[in-house]
Amino acid sequence: MKNLRNSILLGVLAFLFSCGENGKQHSSKIYIVTTTGMIADAVKNIADTLLEVEALMGPGVDPHLYKAKQSDTKKLLEADVVFYNGVHLEGKMAESLESLAKTKAVYAVADGIPESKLISTSQFSGTHDPHIWFDVNLWMDVAKYISHQLQKKYPEHQEHFKKNTEEYLKKLEEFNVWVTEEIKKVPDSVRILVTAHDAFGYFGRAYGMKVEGLQGISTVSEPGLKDITALVEHISQLKVKSIFMESSVSARFINAVVEGCKEKGHDLKLGGTLYSDAMGAAGTEDGTYLGMIRHNVNTIVGGLK
Repeated sequence: MKNLRNSILLGVLAFLFSCGENGKQHSSKIYIVTTTGMIADAVKNIADTLLEVEALMGPGVDPHLYKAKQSDTKKLLEADVVFYNGVHLEGKMAESLESLAKTKAVYAVADGIPESKLISTSQFSGTHDPHIWFDVNLWMDVAKYISHQLQKKYPEHQEHFKKNTEEYLKKLEEFNVWVTEEIKKVPDSVRILVTAHDAFGYFGRAYGMKVEGLQGISTVSEPGLKDITALVEHISQLKVKSIFMESSVSARFINAVVEGCKEKGHDLKLGGTLYSDAMGAAGTEDGTYLGMIRHNVNTIVGGLK
């Protein structure tokens, strides 16, 4: 029934927009819409100025809670191709995106990653952790998948996409080496990353860090007093040096953990703010995928060394 409602809604909106406007209000370039900024950045690296690329979710936006606005629906309907993360990251948009896929090219980039490489989660039965961008190796799989879909859709630009993809993959491979070496600067005994929600599982697995999150992989439900108390006990026992906030998640509960540790006699420090589900401001270094990860690595190393 929900899928039927979404299909009807998309059809009605498409009709209204087609009646009220003369085609796309964008350039003559191929128009690509993505849900997150991380995906948009990958598409831009593969297509550069050949395509027009736009992300629906900007800095500080939590994709777990994001609801599409009417303007977003308009962009999705106008798009030539849509890329989204998948594996339930865009929880409140998933059904609409699946319905849209019946009428145009819509791709979940996580489909480019073998299931064996995904982290299973008990929070949602039968699904996986959606935070795939925190393992640079997995992001290379995503880049290959995006490139493949664009080459298939636009064979006239195949060589262009291939060349850019090769250059981007080389850059990611070199960057992955840098991340690995930087994290090694943190002694094993204190290599514990505690954040607002469990977004860094892939990061921890890839770079040898123990990861703890106050919330689960999704921010749909807020942590309760029991969750905060349990984390305070755990952190105090392990003598964790720093805890990290996230740019797209409220700092209220992290501050409660800090205060709880102080009451138990453990001086837990705020190690800084990490980018988790969204990048930094557009036009800045942190507003790129590489810049986002570099900021996080520098912040983590600085907070834990």
